[in-house]
Amino acid sequence: MAPQDAAAAVPSAAAAVEERGRLARALEAWPPGVLLALAWIATMLVVALFADSLAPYSFTALDLRGRLLPPVFMGGSWTHLLGSDELGRDVLSRLIVSIRMSVLIAFGATVISAVLGTTLGLLAAHFRGRVEQVVLALVDFQASMPFLIIALSVLAFLGNSLPLFVALMGFHGWERYARIARGLTIAANEQGYASAVRQLGAGPARIYGVHVLPNIASTLIVTATLTFPEIILLESGLSFLGLGVQPPLTSLGNMVGYGREYLTRAPWIMLTPSATIVLTTLSISLVGDWLRDRLDPTLR
Repeated sequence: MAPQDAAAAVPSAAAAVEERGRLARALEAWPPGVLLALAWIATMLVVALFADSLAPYSFTALDLRGRLLPPVFMGGSWTHLLGSDELGRDVLSRLIVSIRMSVLIAFGATVISAVLGTTLGLLAAHFRGRVEQVVLALVDFQASMPFLIIALSVLAFLGNSLPLFVALMGFHGWERYARIARGLTIAANEQGYASAVRQLGAGPARIYGVHVLPNIASTLIVTATLTFPEIILLESGLSFLGLGVQPPLTSLGNMVGYGREYLTRAPWIMLTPSATIVLTTLSISLVGDWLRDRLDPTLR
């Protein structure tokens, strides 16, 4: 090889090594599993936002002459892409509307849980003393009681409505936010920046809302990503038992509950919402673990 060819090959090899290094860093920062999970979550959000436009039929439209039609991949027609149920309703349309309902319930309940738990955690860290003891007692009581039993009791005695159901789901997992917010706020109060702002005359609202909360938000966000799929599963379980979303409304758990009676004759009624629940909860859990690794400085 001529000297000039050898000299030209050295930069090419260095560029190839650098390109492989960039690719390895990109894969480390954005693993393929996380990208697929983000794509699925984005799809679910789009479906939830534009459910009315995406559904080919009304989710309550009946067609008794077209009962239990199989989906396309099982020899059915393109008229009902995912088949029809026991009343001739289009499974795809009901799945789309169910995704919107389940996402709405899980999002609303997660917001309620996060706001309630974080507020109580901040109050416990600020006042300490008896207020802290009361909050910790409530946290221990919530953690010791099976939430499913509480939910079943409340729904049995008070009846069921969508606002009550969302509020009830919002009481699931708030004790985690309270514990995390209390511990991180106590640690922040012992650090220099919170004391400095306090000495400058800032009030508690400004200290906690502007300075402390943004510094602990990453941990609370990761907690929310782990609570969100749990609420989806809890809603699905209660709807499966007939105590969740009531007809004519529909949710993923509601579809699974009705489809279990036709599992041997028409398994697609139950399998499509079940697969959606599994993929959605798995995707959110993967993203939550990835966010924890990215945002938690103790794991770096």
